[in-house]
Amino acid sequence: MNVLALPTTAVARARTTTLLTCVLAALAGLMFGLDIGVISGATQFIQAEFAISDHVIEWIVSAMMLGAAIGAAGAGWLSAALGRKRSLILSAMLFVAGSLLCGLAWSPASLIGARLALGLAIGMAAFTAPLYLAEVAPEQTRGAMISTYQLMITIGIFVAFLSDLALSYSGAWRWMLGIIAIPGALFLLGVLVLPESPRWLMLRGRRDEATAVLARLRGDDVVVDREVAEIDAQLKSPQHGWQLFRHNRNFRRSVGLGILLQVMQQLTGINVIMYYAPRIFASVGFGTSAQMWTTAIVGLTNMLATFIAIGLVDRLGRKPILYAGFGVMAASLGAVGTMMYLGTTTHAEQMATVVMLLVFIVGFAMSAGPLVWTLCSEVQPLRGRDFGIGCSTFVNWTANMIVGATFLSLLNGIGHAATFWLYSGLNLVFIVITLLWVPETRGVTLEQIERKLMAGRPLREIGR
Repeated sequence: MNVLALPTTAVARARTTTLLTCVLAALAGLMFGLDIGVISGATQFIQAEFAISDHVIEWIVSAMMLGAAIGAAGAGWLSAALGRKRSLILSAMLFVAGSLLCGLAWSPASLIGARLALGLAIGMAAFTAPLYLAEVAPEQTRGAMISTYQLMITIGIFVAFLSDLALSYSGAWRWMLGIIAIPGALFLLGVLVLPESPRWLMLRGRRDEATAVLARLRGDDVVVDREVAEIDAQLKSPQHGWQLFRHNRNFRRSVGLGILLQVMQQLTGINVIMYYAPRIFASVGFGTSAQMWTTAIVGLTNMLATFIAIGLVDRLGRKPILYAGFGVMAASLGAVGTMMYLGTTTHAEQMATVVMLLVFIVGFAMSAGPLVWTLCSEVQPLRGRDFGIGCSTFVNWTANMIVGATFLSLLNGIGHAATFWLYSGLNLVFIVITLLWVPETRGVTLEQIERKLMAGRPLREIGR
């Protein structure tokens, strides 16, 4: 009986190890979220202290995304050359340094520079963490594990909003920006104990080390042998990265799909809310204190709704959840635009607008937020994964920067109602795109997805 229990015990221990490994890697998302959320509450105090225009505020907000785009562009090379673990270590070090520089900024230009440096760390982590999670998680729970990264982002945003709320009474924006160096240091300590990705080890010819890591993460020799054999089969292809992109049409299709998914995620309008929530609530009619409290409620809703995706992504699949999410976002933003067009003069009208914004947050957090990262990690073939995810992550941050740098200008140009109607219409378009091109990857191994992709199957059919 004890002999029969041994494999079960080994597998259970391995599952625990895998879970802890994925949670530690997903802490990169916590840092990501902290840096997204913290600027929202700080902008009004920064603007007052430096006496700067909305346009300069847009650049302070979007400078981090510019740095993230640059970081993402170089993260593919770093991840391939240094490994996933060391890339995460480097990004953690930059998180700490960038946060401290933001808190010590002496001028708008220095703050923009500090946010640019912080963005480098975010871009590297946004590339490397989902990639690492996709490569260490078993296919049965891969969607949930990668969604944990998005959960950490939402936790970080919520914690940043709470911190901003607490510090807003004194207007201590330097503390708002600088205090996140503390969780950055804790993230660095956690990353130091991670194992290296077994797939990266195999790419570097370190088969024994890869097998040992898989043994720790799977606890089943049969599963380990199967995964090693599948990775071996992939490595027989002589092409990778840029060469594969140049010579293989099917790889170009997967890169294009990853880019499209990231553009869709950013143009849902989510970061309009995350970066400028107090400004939006001010336009509805809330005072300063109410703006900060309502912003904190946005962060809490975002965090809690992410559990929906984690619980359902590996049961219902990716596409049904995306359909529901885009539909909810289109309807809620359309309603917000209509309310702003009609006017929100009464308390009931103001609260109805807040409720619709919270419904939008739920729609995003349960769908496009986590699932775009999941799909982008799943659809790229192993030999081109660094390049493919690097391209899509770079585009994510470029689109993010455009959204952050244009929202206030849109509000001032076409008006509040038209701006929200614009984003509502984009979400309707994304439902059609999901129907036509997005594959269902639930329960399918990365190797199976790659085989169908390289066989020339239509993109929507490379999954199940």
